[in-house]
Amino acid sequence: MRPRRLAATVFALTALSAPVAIPAQADAPSAAGHGAPHAPPYGKRPTATGYGGAVSTVDLDASRTAIEILARGGNAVDAAVAASATLGVTEPYVAALGGGGFFLYYDAKTRRVHSIDGRETAPKAMTPTSFQENGQPIPIAEAITSGLSVGVPGTVRKWEQVLDRWGSMSLAETLRPAIRVAERGFVVDEEFRAQTAVNEARFRQFTSTRDLFLPGGRLPEVGSRMRNPDLARTYRELGRRGPDWFYEGPVASEIVKTVKHPPLVPGSTLKVRPGLMEPGDLAAYRAPYRQPTRSDYRGLEVYGMAPPSSGGSTVGEALNILERFRLSGDRVTALHRYLEASRLAFADRNRYVGDPAFVDVPLRELLSDGFARERSCLIGDTAMAHPAAPGSPDGSYEPCAAVSGAGTADPYEGPQTTHLVVSDKWGNVVAYNITIEQFGGNGMVVPGRGFLLNNELTDFSFAAPPGVVDPNLPAPGKRPRSSMAPTIVLKDGRPLLALGSPGGSTIITTVLQILLNRVDFGMDLPEAVAAPRATQRNTAATLAEAGFISEYGAALRARGHVIDPFPGPPAGQIGAATALEFLTRTRVQAVAEPTRRGGGSALVVIPAR
Repeated sequence: MRPRRLAATVFALTALSAPVAIPAQADAPSAAGHGAPHAPPYGKRPTATGYGGAVSTVDLDASRTAIEILARGGNAVDAAVAASATLGVTEPYVAALGGGGFFLYYDAKTRRVHSIDGRETAPKAMTPTSFQENGQPIPIAEAITSGLSVGVPGTVRKWEQVLDRWGSMSLAETLRPAIRVAERGFVVDEEFRAQTAVNEARFRQFTSTRDLFLPGGRLPEVGSRMRNPDLARTYRELGRRGPDWFYEGPVASEIVKTVKHPPLVPGSTLKVRPGLMEPGDLAAYRAPYRQPTRSDYRGLEVYGMAPPSSGGSTVGEALNILERFRLSGDRVTALHRYLEASRLAFADRNRYVGDPAFVDVPLRELLSDGFARERSCLIGDTAMAHPAAPGSPDGSYEPCAAVSGAGTADPYEGPQTTHLVVSDKWGNVVAYNITIEQFGGNGMVVPGRGFLLNNELTDFSFAAPPGVVDPNLPAPGKRPRSSMAPTIVLKDGRPLLALGSPGGSTIITTVLQILLNRVDFGMDLPEAVAAPRATQRNTAATLAEAGFISEYGAALRARGHVIDPFPGPPAGQIGAATALEFLTRTRVQAVAEPTRRGGGSALVVIPAR
């Protein structure tokens, strides 16, 4: 680890030892770039515009944490790590030390975009048939709540990587606000209670989970305060001892014990498959640097996450296809083309994208103009037959090539996760997806540590159909394919937009639709985020929110599309996006969901009038 600046150490000893007030609401930045002390605002706000740094998350406490770090002189990377640690307290069913994610970063000094892969890995003992029994895939419900589904967590190594490369504060400093929230507690809202209720039956089956999330054996009441002293102690020790303590010390042993010997309540009849993880799997984990994907769309540079995420390649391919069409005219025609481009991109995703350490992903060709031209000619006036077959990204393209073969089904991918965006006063930007997969991960809290484990290995394909090449089958040390799509958009080499969402494979279509709303359909960013959504992932039916069906359903059905309500969870809602836009070089607008999943929280360091 590179040495920290002395000033950062002084911060650790003084400024961060107690809570701080968020800077005052101000019309414009002062000469010094700071506002006067002011008590934090209460209640979530989905939009904030101002200067000195901005953040959007799903949670007010997490957004306040990021603003606190920025106001103390930290940069966007410091603030993003701090906010994600706080989400591990307040959004523990989607963000935790027991999971992973993908980190996309724009460096204002070099004007380059970078990314770190914190995706979970399969244990060395895992094989292509580990999710099979008697030659058949095991039921997904049995895999979700099991030790078998737990991948080696990547979050802590990812934090280490980004702070070492681009941060200005130590890990201990960035964890302090989250420790405070964990010790003092956060106020339970309706969304947290609802997420707990969804998990209640399985949470009751594990002693450590029941004791933490069902205090007194009951669902937490709205308005009550939820504390997590075990997680506070874990964070404090992690900050003091460093990431090796997590991956090679006692926590690693405790994770393995939980995976191999699930902490079931006495007398439980729940069938829980033990996992394959060993201490050496954690000790061997690395969070590698990945070259981000890049697609040029209508004069903009769109950067995303490379494999093992399919987010950057699939969003990028769909945009390349759509650039062949004019989308600013008839809205129904534009949406028809959006759905068809997404269908084709998902067909190619399912056939070609997997962990690049195990699969030769033709990434350059998937994102090439020639391949996009060849695929775009398949889009006509009506919906194409289901399923769309994958193309041939082989470098030899025809004006309109025939395709053969069949498309493959999108494997199970839980619709949870969370996303945050942060910018700072220097113009650095972070887009960061964090996940433990399912709401509540695999359902098991590591005893005494205060965090849930992931069930990310359910993102693997459990088996391949006969005669079909599947790049996403399990293997020792392999990373399952992801749909997380943290995205940063540049204009003339400078940041314009940053965005992302939770939602499993609907992440890709949510990001794609927000970009089209903003770039092609003339919406401002709050409108683009709030607009009703539809998702087509090479499935028989396009699934859509009620508002989308009400406005466009009949017209799209007339073009041959099957349009059905999105079932959730949460019922009827697709994604929960966070985004920001640079309105000028220094003036930034942060945007969160106004209503989906209870709405999000957008804040800036110095608000504009």
